Amino acid sequence: MNILCEELSITYPIIQGGMGNVSNAPLTGAISQAGALGTLGAGTMAPDKLESLILDVKKITDKPFCINIPITVQPYLKEVVQLVEKHSIPVVSLSAGNPARLAKHFKDQGVKVICVVASVRQAQKAEQAGADVIVGEGYEAAGINSNFETTTLTLIPQLVKAVSVPVAAAGGIGDGGGLAAMLSLGAHGVQMGTRFIATEEALVHKDYKRLIVEATDTDTVVVGRTVGRIRRLLNTEYAKKLAEKEKSGVTAEEFGELTNEDRHISGAIQGNLADGHLNSGQIAGIVDDLPPVSELIRRMMGEAEEAAKGLSSKLGL
Repeated sequence: MNILCEELSITYPIIQGGMGNVSNAPLTGAISQAGALGTLGAGTMAPDKLESLILDVKKITDKPFCINIPITVQPYLKEVVQLVEKHSIPVVSLSAGNPARLAKHFKDQGVKVICVVASVRQAQKAEQAGADVIVGEGYEAAGINSNFETTTLTLIPQLVKAVSVPVAAAGGIGDGGGLAAMLSLGAHGVQMGTRFIATEEALVHKDYKRLIVEATDTDTVVVGRTVGRIRRLLNTEYAKKLAEKEKSGVTAEEFGELTNEDRHISGAIQGNLADGHLNSGQIAGIVDDLPPVSELIRRMMGEAEEAAKGLSSKLGL
């Protein structure tokens, strides 16, 4: 059995990225029900809202799902940890901060721990802290990104050599061919965000989905380099506004205000494209439909199998 699937008690080696404001209950529940690992992104969410989402997911599926906790971003960290324990959440993913203390705490509670990293050193430290799974995220990915700007293609084989726990690849994966490619690099599975936004169950604004489907290979942009807060966005008018602000000398505080949670909700959920941003990975360029989650996952597994057969043929095996 795939070691990642065995570790997380799932059928298919696919993890939903912990997308704050976007990882709603219908999407998370559908992903887990389909045999992958659905994830609720705690983001900056208040405990009562997160608990409501947890209960809603449990109405949809009795299969394992995950809570993503961005450590330095979540203002109610203690309460979120308590919710994981109260509702017997089997898996957590830790990002945006040092996972050491929380990883040990969750391990002591019997919770499986995923740590999201962007470098070999981060992965090694996460493994030392007790991570059961490492997610290596390349800068092709959507939203907040690492200043290292290391690509998934180069990051994953280095992580696989550096740690002994299963590695999942994130950033630039949106179909079965991408899954097969990451498996060939030594990963045991993948984590996806952008591709899951473009599904029937994602409760984002219809224009967000439309723009992902219409996107080409050059329709995302990186902003925030000048203030050390890198984000990959769809290249909307609002993203162009952010780029112009950087050219004119925006401060880190001003940039933070322009890309805060309210701005994200305004763009992604409410569809105010002139007033808020839309996170998107580079993989948006291959997305051309809005399938149900279950269909997408089945299709990906079939595509991965065909890709593996094709590789064997190309190698003359």
